[in-house]
Order: sequence, then structure tokens, then C-alpha cells
Amino acid sequence: MVSRAERSALASWWWTIDRWILAAVGALMVLGLVLTMAGSPPVAERLGLSSFHFVHRQVLYLIPSVVVLIAASFLSPRQVRRVALVVFLVSIALIFVALLYGHEIKGSRRWIFGIQPSEFLKPAFVILVAWAFSEAGKRRDVPANLLALLLLLVTIVPLILQPDFGQTMLVSLVWMALFFMAGLHWLWVAGLGGAGVGAALLAYKLVPHVRARVLKFIDPGAGGGMVDTFQVDTALDCFLSGGWFGKGPGEGTVKRILPDAHTDFIFAVTSEEFGVLACLLIASIFAFIVLRGLSMAARNEDPFCRFAAAGLVMLFGIQSVINMAVNLHLIPAKGMTLPFISYGGSSLISLALAIGFLIAVLRKRPGEAILANARAEAFA
Repeated sequence: MVSRAERSALASWWWTIDRWILAAVGALMVLGLVLTMAGSPPVAERLGLSSFHFVHRQVLYLIPSVVVLIAASFLSPRQVRRVALVVFLVSIALIFVALLYGHEIKGSRRWIFGIQPSEFLKPAFVILVAWAFSEAGKRRDVPANLLALLLLLVTIVPLILQPDFGQTMLVSLVWMALFFMAGLHWLWVAGLGGAGVGAALLAYKLVPHVRARVLKFIDPGAGGGMVDTFQVDTALDCFLSGGWFGKGPGEGTVKRILPDAHTDFIFAVTSEEFGVLACLLIASIFAFIVLRGLSMAARNEDPFCRFAAAGLVMLFGIQSVINMAVNLHLIPAKGMTLPFISYGGSSLISLALAIGFLIAVLRKRPGEAILANARAEAFA
């Protein structure tokens, strides 16, 4: 145990971070490993791999993820901004390289050099937008709101070109939430709302795949056969098969025919083997992280840290909700992982970076304590 009397960097880190969020994320990582053991063997066997191929790879991904999380949590707010800027520029460059030279998988070009750059783009984007909005509140001579809008356009254009409409929707929702926090005028609300509706209608009209998914969601018999609902239908069967308490570890049968049981639909596998109650437990851990993060962000005196923390937990929470909603067939299918639960290297490491940034901006700073004491004495 680290003593409060110590003056080392490790001791300072330990006593200034939010250990509840760190513990909750650690629990998700452990649960992710356990659930990968439940969901991945049938997929590995269908691909001619060893039964625990994906489990072993998930363990290998966890090691750099923990290192990235801890290292990022040591950063100061200024260092967080600098690292985010570098990650953002590199991610944008790699996305364009993937568009030109990446392999096409399921109709999209999202991968290059074995990584998915858009995953790393998200936390970096949130930090830079938070930086812009915080500057808007401090310096009226800086067109920070315009800069934030340009950041959104620079981010979503390459995502649309891939195409990756799920990630586009995710970053747009987080951006709009931060803009709302920054005190946007009602004209902006109307304008952005209209632009969002217009973009959705445009995608529906011009992109056959999007239109087919929406039609399939509304009416499974529609869509002209362009979108296969087998995975979503099988995921619902997993929930029905597992009931409240599940069939037991390794006893699931429906999961064996679920193609993405270890990635996008691991929540359904959880339901079949461990029951709906286990799914509610996982959802409660996500809710705890989001609510605690938002609560701490609201109390933070630093505008940048407040915006950054709120944006990062909303990114984390909205992605979680989208994945679980797709598994339950509450929204049209999106290729989005369940944070720290689904298998995947790029997703796991980028989420670790996001949580590392979150812990870093929520750390208790000596200056904040001095300011709080001074205010208490002033009102005494």
C-alpha cells in the first residue's frame, strides 16, 4: 500500500486519482477476458484456429492497454492536450492511408497496418474539442466555436468516406453535447438539429446499405435482401435462451452460430451463459463510470478539465449504450464494440487511452485544493 507520507510520483498519482473509476474499469477488463473465453471458442473453431486463440490475443492486448492507461493518467492537462493533438494528426493521416491502400472489409476501408485508426481518433477528438470550447469561455478574441466546428468536419469527413456511419454518429453526438454544455445559442440548436436530420435523410437516400438497414430494422421483411438480420435475430435468441440466470459457463448453444459472438454481440453471449442479471450488472458498471465521471466533471474548477471529462465519459457511455441497444434490437445494427468487454486490439488500447485521459483530467491538483481552502476562508 502506498503511504500518504511518500512524496514520490507514484504516491502522488495514487492519492490524487479517482480509484473508484480505476477499479470499475479494471472490473470491466477482467469481465471482458472471462466473456471472451465464453464467446470466442466457437468463432475460433469455425476459422480453423485453436479454441482459445482470441483469448490469448486478448491477454496480449490487455498488457499494452494497461500500460497506456496508467501512462496517460500521469499526464498533466497540458500534456493531455499535446498528446491528443499528436494522436489526432497521426490518426487522420492513417485513415487517409487506409482509404488509399487498406484492405476492404465488409464494404469499408478502416484498417491499415493491423490497426483501426478511427478508434484512436475519438478520444483525441474529444480532448481537442474540449480545449476549443474551454478557450471560447476564457478568450472572446479566439474563434473557438468555429475551430470546434472545423474539428468536427475534419473528423467526420474521413469517417464518412470509409464509410463508418456509426463512428460518425458517435463523435457528432458527443460534439453536440459539449457544444450544449458550452452554452450554445438556440439558433445553433435549431441549425445543428436541422443539419443532423438532413444528413440522416441524405444518408438514407444516397447510401443503399444505410437505407436497407433502416428498412430491415423497421420491417424485417423489407430491405430487398441487402442486409442480413441473422446476427441480430440470433442475438435475441441468446437472450431468450439464457433467461434471468443463464445456462451456465460454456453451456450456451445459440452462441455457436453467432458469427461475431466475441466482438459486437458479446453482450448477447453474456445473456445466454450468465443470464440477464449478469447483463444488468455489466450495464450498472458502465452507468457507474459515466455518472461518477459526469459528477466529478461538474465539480471541476478548470473549464478544460470539465469539458474533457464530460466528453470522454459521454463517448464511453454512448458507445456502450449503442452496442447494448443493437444486441437487443432497439436500434439498427452498428459495428461498435462494447468497451473493454468485446475482443479487439485497437478498441481496447484506444479505450484505455480515453480512460487514462479521463483519470488525468480528473486528478486532484494542489492548486485546486489551495483555491478551495482560500474560498472557504473567505466565506468563513
